[in-house]
Amino acid sequence: MAEEVVVPYSAADAEAGIALLYSNLDILWLLIGAYLVFFMQAGFALLEAGSVRAKNTKNILLKNVLDACLGGLIWWTIGYPLALGDLGGDSDANVGKPFFMDRIEGRDTATYYAMWMFQWAFAASAATIVSGAVAERCAFTAYLTYTVALTAFIYPVVVYWGWGSYGFLSAWKPGGNPDLGANGMIDFAGSGVVHMTGGGAALMGAIFLGPRTGRFAPNTGEVRDMPGHSTVLAALGTFILWFGWYGFNPVSTLAFQYMGDAARAAVMTTLSACAGGCTTLAIHVALKNPPDVSPALNGILAGLVSITGSCPVVDAWAAVIIGFIGGFVYYGSSRLLMKLKIDDPLDASPVHFFCGAWGVIAGGLFANKEFTSGVYGTSADDYGALLGGGGAQLGVQIIGVLVIAGWTCSCSSVVFFALRMAKLLRVSAEDEDAGLDQSHHGGDAYNFATGAGKPVQVA
Repeated sequence: MAEEVVVPYSAADAEAGIALLYSNLDILWLLIGAYLVFFMQAGFALLEAGSVRAKNTKNILLKNVLDACLGGLIWWTIGYPLALGDLGGDSDANVGKPFFMDRIEGRDTATYYAMWMFQWAFAASAATIVSGAVAERCAFTAYLTYTVALTAFIYPVVVYWGWGSYGFLSAWKPGGNPDLGANGMIDFAGSGVVHMTGGGAALMGAIFLGPRTGRFAPNTGEVRDMPGHSTVLAALGTFILWFGWYGFNPVSTLAFQYMGDAARAAVMTTLSACAGGCTTLAIHVALKNPPDVSPALNGILAGLVSITGSCPVVDAWAAVIIGFIGGFVYYGSSRLLMKLKIDDPLDASPVHFFCGAWGVIAGGLFANKEFTSGVYGTSADDYGALLGGGGAQLGVQIIGVLVIAGWTCSCSSVVFFALRMAKLLRVSAEDEDAGLDQSHHGGDAYNFATGAGKPVQVA
């Protein structure tokens, strides 16, 4: 019988094995988050398709598809290197490599590709926000232009400022010394960086495009209802978005070892969404309207956006309050836009821009001292102002809101103004009346009348 051979296994081998396991878990964690956030594109597509009239379904779906496809190529070539490249440092990444992924430090790290995937899914989400606000009347050429501008430049600059190692708003500066003091801007998963950026561009797009034909009565200015064609699609899309948010918020820990923070982020995300949905529906009914699905759906999204920035650093009761106030922020800003005759078919800017701003400010009000120290750990004395943390952190949060709003709205205004001056921004009144599916995309999305498709010529 052959003698059994025992292979020695040292303590160093054990440590190396454990390190490899943790490294692989980090990769898996980021990839799971990327897949969940990317699945939100399906949610956006269903929500937006259900919220527009049937004659514009193909148009809005194509824009959602291209937000992922075109956005991915732009993010690879320009957006990601600008967002998270070592622009403020002196590494080799700065020497002769201005574009593509070569610009990024850490190519040899295990999470190099997984991090790109995760951040691409975020970038796609920011771009998709805009399509809802400009729905039913925006020219396809204009859509391509603003998507390129947002994904290649406007959004990456905000990411660099808010999350990059050398960004002046960032909490993640080398050496732990944020430029603005306190803990830097607390925006854990992007109430400001992602949602305010996408929502601000959406607001400018809605302003420069003008309202849909017939949205406001010519003489009285009365708002005319233009309901979407499928509440079912909108509801399903919202639930998919809610599900995807569990990749958006908890996985922003970026490493498997922070499961405690991730679990807390998931619970706070849930509570804020619930509070936002209930609050918005209650406001709607209190104003003598019948109970309806749409306010509840947008209230859920308002709660989700509001908690995104502070999800791992607040208590459960605070998450409920944040979602509760988020419901009021959404409903009030939506009504304000109607008063100003700004037509946002999906209420993208109330949900993402205004609630995103509230989400950033909420971190400066409600951040728990222990949680903030554990997640950020830069300044133990700076946390939520309402919890005794003083005003420094709140001041940083307000500066962050003003900077992101100013940058996003000004840059987006330039893009949309240029498109309008070039007469490339809006489709003709005839095309808008016929519907963009018929006038621009070869036919309707639905064919209920005949049940038969177009004849296909076979070579």
